[in-house]
Amino acid sequence: MAVSYEGAGTPEDPWLLTTPPGRSEFTAFRDELADPPALVVQVGSTELRYHLSCIDDLHAMLKSHGDWMLLGNADEQKEAKPGTVEAWGRSADNPVGGWYGFKKGLRGRFGNYVPPVLEAMGLAEVEHNARNNSMRAI
Repeated sequence: MAVSYEGAGTPEDPWLLTTPPGRSEFTAFRDELADPPALVVQVGSTELRYHLSCIDDLHAMLKSHGDWMLLGNADEQKEAKPGTVEAWGRSADNPVGGWYGFKKGLRGRFGNYVPPVLEAMGLAEVEHNARNNSMRAI
Protein backbone atom coordinates (compact mmCIF):
# COMPACT_ATOMS: atom_id res chain seq x y z
CA MET A 1 0.00 0.00 0.00
CA ALA A 2 1.46 3.38 -0.96
CA VAL A 3 1.33 5.83 1.91
CA SER A 4 1.55 9.58 1.50
CA TYR A 5 2.26 12.10 4.22
CA GLU A 6 1.35 15.70 4.83
CA GLY A 7 3.34 18.09 6.97
CA ALA A 8 6.96 18.85 7.67
CA GLY A 9 7.17 17.43 11.19
CA THR A 10 7.51 20.82 12.85
CA PRO A 11 5.28 22.35 15.56
CA GLU A 12 3.90 24.76 12.93
CA ASP A 13 3.39 22.04 10.29
CA PRO A 14 3.10 18.62 11.99
CA TRP A 15 2.95 15.36 10.10
CA LEU A 16 -0.56 14.02 9.62
CA LEU A 17 -0.12 10.27 10.05
CA THR A 18 -2.14 7.12 10.52
CA THR A 19 -1.44 4.16 12.76
CA PRO A 20 0.02 1.17 10.88
CA PRO A 21 -3.38 -0.55 10.45
CA GLY A 22 -4.70 2.75 9.04
CA ARG A 23 -7.59 3.01 11.49
CA SER A 24 -6.62 6.14 13.43
CA GLU A 25 -5.13 9.48 12.44
CA PHE A 26 -2.71 11.43 14.60
CA THR A 27 -0.22 14.25 14.27
CA ALA A 28 3.44 14.27 15.24
CA PHE A 29 6.28 16.74 15.26
CA ARG A 30 9.82 17.19 16.49
CA ASP A 31 10.07 19.68 19.37
CA GLU A 32 13.81 20.30 19.54
CA LEU A 33 13.37 23.24 21.94
CA ALA A 34 11.58 21.19 24.61
CA ASP A 35 13.55 20.20 27.69
CA PRO A 36 14.32 17.43 27.02
CA PRO A 37 13.83 17.47 23.22
CA ALA A 38 10.71 15.48 22.31
CA LEU A 39 8.79 13.74 19.60
CA VAL A 40 5.28 15.02 20.29
CA VAL A 41 2.33 12.85 19.24
CA GLN A 42 -1.21 14.23 19.39
CA VAL A 43 -3.99 11.62 19.36
CA GLY A 44 -7.33 13.37 19.72
CA SER A 45 -7.03 15.36 22.95
CA THR A 46 -4.18 13.17 24.29
CA GLU A 47 -0.58 14.28 23.94
CA LEU A 48 2.20 11.72 24.18
CA ARG A 49 5.87 12.70 24.35
CA TYR A 50 8.83 10.47 23.60
CA HIS A 51 12.56 11.24 23.77
CA LEU A 52 13.39 12.82 20.40
CA SER A 53 16.40 10.51 20.19
CA CYS A 54 13.95 7.61 19.68
CA ILE A 55 13.94 8.39 15.94
CA ASP A 56 17.68 7.91 15.43
CA ASP A 57 17.94 5.19 18.07
CA LEU A 58 15.13 3.09 16.56
CA HIS A 59 16.54 3.53 13.06
CA ALA A 60 20.02 2.41 14.24
CA MET A 61 18.57 -0.60 16.08
CA LEU A 62 16.56 -1.65 13.01
CA LYS A 63 19.62 -1.31 10.76
CA SER A 64 21.58 -3.49 13.17
CA HIS A 65 18.67 -5.98 13.34
CA GLY A 66 18.78 -6.17 9.54
CA ASP A 67 15.32 -7.65 8.95
CA TRP A 68 11.63 -7.06 9.56
CA MET A 69 10.65 -6.65 13.24
CA LEU A 70 7.14 -6.94 14.66
CA LEU A 71 5.76 -3.69 16.07
CA GLY A 72 4.05 -5.29 19.08
CA ASN A 73 1.87 -2.31 20.00
CA ALA A 74 0.78 -2.35 23.68
CA ASP A 75 -0.47 0.05 26.34
CA GLU A 76 1.94 0.83 29.16
CA GLN A 77 -0.03 -1.34 31.60
CA LYS A 78 0.34 -4.44 29.37
CA GLU A 79 3.45 -6.53 28.82
CA ALA A 80 5.09 -6.01 25.43
CA LYS A 81 5.74 -9.11 23.37
CA PRO A 82 9.49 -9.90 23.50
CA GLY A 83 11.49 -9.12 20.38
CA THR A 84 9.16 -6.35 19.19
CA VAL A 85 9.66 -2.63 18.59
CA GLU A 86 7.35 -1.98 21.57
CA ALA A 87 9.49 -4.17 23.87
CA TRP A 88 12.66 -2.43 22.69
CA GLY A 89 11.06 0.98 23.36
CA ARG A 90 10.77 0.03 27.06
CA SER A 91 13.87 -2.09 27.50
CA ALA A 92 16.65 -1.33 29.96
CA ASP A 93 18.97 -2.30 27.10
CA ASN A 94 17.95 0.55 24.75
CA PRO A 95 20.04 3.77 24.59
CA VAL A 96 17.89 5.63 27.17
CA GLY A 97 17.88 2.65 29.55
CA GLY A 98 14.10 2.18 29.65
CA TRP A 99 10.95 3.91 28.54
CA TYR A 100 11.21 6.40 25.65
CA GLY A 101 7.86 7.85 26.73
CA PHE A 102 7.98 10.65 29.31
CA LYS A 103 4.67 10.63 31.17
CA LYS A 104 3.76 7.66 33.34
CA GLY A 105 0.51 6.18 32.11
CA LEU A 106 1.17 7.44 28.55
CA ARG A 107 4.54 5.79 27.86
CA GLY A 108 3.26 2.82 25.87
CA ARG A 109 2.11 2.54 22.27
CA PHE A 110 5.66 3.25 21.08
CA GLY A 111 5.18 0.55 18.41
CA ASN A 112 2.01 2.28 17.21
CA TYR A 113 3.07 5.92 16.93
CA VAL A 114 6.85 6.04 16.33
CA PRO A 115 7.12 3.70 13.29
CA PRO A 116 4.90 5.93 11.07
CA VAL A 117 7.22 8.85 11.91
CA LEU A 118 10.26 6.91 10.65
CA GLU A 119 8.28 5.98 7.56
CA ALA A 120 7.34 9.62 6.91
CA MET A 121 11.01 10.57 7.25
CA GLY A 122 12.03 7.91 4.71
CA LEU A 123 13.98 5.93 7.31
CA ALA A 124 11.84 2.79 7.45
CA GLU A 125 9.28 0.67 5.70
CA VAL A 126 6.16 -0.17 7.74
CA GLU A 127 3.53 -2.76 6.93
CA HIS A 128 -0.10 -1.62 6.92
CA ASN A 129 -2.09 -4.78 7.58
CA ALA A 130 -5.09 -5.06 9.92
CA ARG A 131 -2.79 -6.51 12.63
CA ASN A 132 0.65 -7.98 13.34
CA ASN A 133 2.55 -5.31 11.38
CA SER A 134 6.32 -5.18 11.09
CA MET A 135 8.89 -2.60 10.08
CA ARG A 136 12.45 -2.51 8.78
CA ALA A 137 15.06 0.17 8.25
CA ILE A 138 15.72 1.65 4.83
